[in-house]
Amino acid sequence: MEIMERKQTKERRCAMNTIYRILSGIALPCVVVLLLGGCRKDLCDNHYRAAKVDTDWEQVWERDYGRDWKNNWSDERWGYPYAEFIPGAPEGISVLIYDDDSESTKTFLPSSGGEVILNAENSSLLFYNNDTQYIIFDDMAKAPLARATTSTRTRASLGVLHANERTVNPPDVLYAAFTPGLTGIDLHESYKLGVKMQPLVYTYLVRFKIEKGVEYASLARGALAGMAEAVMLRDGSTPDETATLLFDCRLTSWGAEAQVCSFGVAGFPDRYFGKAAGSKAKEAQRYTLNLELRLRNGRIKTLLFDVSDQMLDQPRGGVIEVGNIEIGEDDASVDSGFDVNVDDWGEYEDIDLPITH
Repeated sequence: MEIMERKQTKERRCAMNTIYRILSGIALPCVVVLLLGGCRKDLCDNHYRAAKVDTDWEQVWERDYGRDWKNNWSDERWGYPYAEFIPGAPEGISVLIYDDDSESTKTFLPSSGGEVILNAENSSLLFYNNDTQYIIFDDMAKAPLARATTSTRTRASLGVLHANERTVNPPDVLYAAFTPGLTGIDLHESYKLGVKMQPLVYTYLVRFKIEKGVEYASLARGALAGMAEAVMLRDGSTPDETATLLFDCRLTSWGAEAQVCSFGVAGFPDRYFGKAAGSKAKEAQRYTLNLELRLRNGRIKTLLFDVSDQMLDQPRGGVIEVGNIEIGEDDASVDSGFDVNVDDWGEYEDIDLPITH
């Protein structure tokens, strides 16, 4: 009897072990599923809002304020097709996310756009390309103050064209867009946001027509005084401060030319950003164009031109042309035994000052 009871007890234990193994095989995956399900719920409960950004790049090199260059352009007259100056789309975008106009987060997107996580119910977004070389970004902590300027460049041979103007590098291609006060986006929601990246830098084709003696010139460079020193990223307007742009030129059979990038004229509201604005630059503003020629005899010939009238209806890119330039035989004469190197500007080379933040 005792032997039979021990046998039955052993059989019950075996049966219980079998049942335990079966239940364990079922229960463990169930526990895992419940835990994973719990994790997914926790993730869903993360308190974030998002904007799904889709960018559209407005690629233009000048704005029409009366010249209508796009429709009146002559490839033969200017030596280039109109589309030659259209900038490409940059490689990447920086995004500043403001809460009540205070910088809170910075993130990065490819040029095509992507997802931006928002930290508050009311967020404003400032977009700008981040692949520039000479651009300096200032006062970025407050969206209304955020602006771009450019680095300092000095030229020993250049006199003062306009008093109190900093001499600078022409800016790189720069685009920006501002989206104020994104509201009504629920937690866990990704809002589709179209962003139009508009240019803040424009191009001037600058041409110097040398009527006589172009063969005596070895190098050429120029300066354009009275231009905007900075641009506001939020609305594309330019402050009243002015600067002198320094640039190099290419010599041709008829003279010299350069493609000069600029923020445009100073103190100018830009109607292309939706602001009411006049269509002309301020008439009181003066613009001076400088040309330096390094002649083959080593001398430097300097010329100045008042181009204020040409800037009145070209505040955002266009064509600036001056002529009646002559290099006389007296300028080109060579002193006996005078040996020069005209491959560069020598002691008059431009100097780029380092960017400090």
